[in-house]
Amino acid sequence: MAWPHEGTDWAYILDDVRPVFAEIIRQITRLERVLLTAPHAASAAGYLVAAGVDLANVTICEMPNNDTWARDFGPITVIFNDKPVLLDFGFNGWGLKFPANHDNLISKRLRQLGALKPNLNTIGLIMEGGSIESDGLGTIMTTAECLLSPNRNPQLGKSEIEQALASLVGAKRVLWLNHGWLAGDDTDSHIDTLARFCPDNTIIYQACDHPLDEHYEPLKLMENELKGFTAPDGSPYRLIPLPWPTARFDEQAHRLPATYANFLVINRAVLVPTYGDNENDRKALELVGQAFPGREPIGVNCLPLLEQHGSLHCVTMQLPQGVLP
Repeated sequence: MAWPHEGTDWAYILDDVRPVFAEIIRQITRLERVLLTAPHAASAAGYLVAAGVDLANVTICEMPNNDTWARDFGPITVIFNDKPVLLDFGFNGWGLKFPANHDNLISKRLRQLGALKPNLNTIGLIMEGGSIESDGLGTIMTTAECLLSPNRNPQLGKSEIEQALASLVGAKRVLWLNHGWLAGDDTDSHIDTLARFCPDNTIIYQACDHPLDEHYEPLKLMENELKGFTAPDGSPYRLIPLPWPTARFDEQAHRLPATYANFLVINRAVLVPTYGDNENDRKALELVGQAFPGREPIGVNCLPLLEQHGSLHCVTMQLPQGVLP
């Protein structure tokens, strides 16, 4: 994860958003370790201690960051010959929308500091972690809107992207979604805001059951695409629709991209974003719990994260066993 500070776009609501980061870190460190980057390590450590975080499970590496969306600039781990290998894809601020000069170097700087153990392979392809969803068994799910964006890899078409995913992350097949969208999303429809793989050939996805909402038709079209997908064994996926959160807006009345699909799987638990929407929050926790048997669903109020157009999964990047020293 990367710590929000005065030099990030969070500056105007630091007092609102830092408690969210601290709570995510507190929940994760109950069950596993956290690697955190921050421009001032002592300041971040002091805040976390005051928030009740056990720093014994936190490693803070001091370095600059433009923003805090670690999902998109953090290293992607693949297992090769039973060992973890880190892939450092290019990050250009979601298709040249925002500065990324520091964030694009974070993985390299972590490796130089010895905070990451495996070799780091620099990849020329521009790709964010939130743009691909893997079942861990060779199937990648993604959106055409993002991976075929002209401001990422304009020279590559769908077949070239599929070949790259096959050679780099071991994709045996790629499931493309051509529909699905959230107002206020800066990522060009990252898959981790829309649909996610779960155990036992299950896909959980953000649905919209309000016919008058602007999202109703695109998410219904996405749902129909999901119904047409088949698991590797040829059977249809078990589909679980998530409740539609109450619409949220910023101070300029712009719609914010609230989604329950942006959850994070950790050891023995799943952290689920909530939005102060009691009934829908409760339903989402229940459904995610059903989708991940044996893991406790834990809600984290992520309403402040929406102000910068992301949520819980977006501010984290998992590092499997064997990556940290």
